[in-house]
Amino acid sequence: MTWIPGGTFTMGSERFYPEEAPLRRVAVDGFWIDIAPVTNRRFAAFVEATGYTTVAEIVPDRRDYPGMLPGMDRAGSLVFHKSRTPVDTSNPANWWAFEFGADWHYPLGPDSDVESLGLWDHPVVQIAYADAEAYARWAGKDLPTEAEFEFAARGGLEGADYAWGDELAPDGAMMANYWQGLFPFANQMLDGWERTSPVGTYPANGYGLVDMIGNSWEWTSDWWADTPETAKKKAGGSCCTLSNPRGGKLKDSFDPSQPAIRIGRKVLKGGSHLCAANYCQRYRPAARHPEMIDSSTSHIGFRCVLRSTA
Repeated sequence: MTWIPGGTFTMGSERFYPEEAPLRRVAVDGFWIDIAPVTNRRFAAFVEATGYTTVAEIVPDRRDYPGMLPGMDRAGSLVFHKSRTPVDTSNPANWWAFEFGADWHYPLGPDSDVESLGLWDHPVVQIAYADAEAYARWAGKDLPTEAEFEFAARGGLEGADYAWGDELAPDGAMMANYWQGLFPFANQMLDGWERTSPVGTYPANGYGLVDMIGNSWEWTSDWWADTPETAKKKAGGSCCTLSNPRGGKLKDSFDPSQPAIRIGRKVLKGGSHLCAANYCQRYRPAARHPEMIDSSTSHIGFRCVLRSTA
């Protein structure tokens, strides 16, 4: 881990997606944060020590999913599959498929164990929120808030679009693992990776942190709200700073498009190897995404924080 001094910064962006606005001044206290996402190697040590079973390894209960199709009550998780041709990017079903037997140790399905694929030092994926939370408790840590994650991801750069500045690929250099080319069918792999990459493959940010951007999305502890919390104006019209925000409220985190599923959503940060210029420009500190807490996919992982004095 490394120590991130507390400070005040401008959170959010008004140049990309509406859910990132408005710009707001936010203060966070100092905290320790994992230098890299939790790897398969570190997660395996947790599982060996505790016997923990992840959400993806548990057969879903039909009572929790009243719209479940016949034959789907089997353990598994969502896996990305590159399409062969251009597809409608408004429909994620064109590249996501539920694979029986997919979980953290078999991230692409039952024939894809991390040992044979050489993934021990890649970020662990196929992690639901409860899995990340369980690991954090075991390690004596917590999951970062959205504000903590963004503050750390910026690496001390105030207002920059990316964790390394305002240019996505300065002088053609690949600064993170994201999708180069047209998503989801043409990955030029200028960064050398089709899926995840070993942690630390790309340069660290100004705080010495790696993979805060790209590679895998990372869970935060904040409930999702479509519009981020902002500080209230003081008497006389001057604005103030929001201190250590903790995200939205549970009631606001439900997905109204799925009324049958009463499962809240948490905020993901950092983007992943599937973010592309033509589809999901979320390889940025300000980017945010809602994810149902029971979801695990082949591009969601996490890292931990520790809130204490330096």
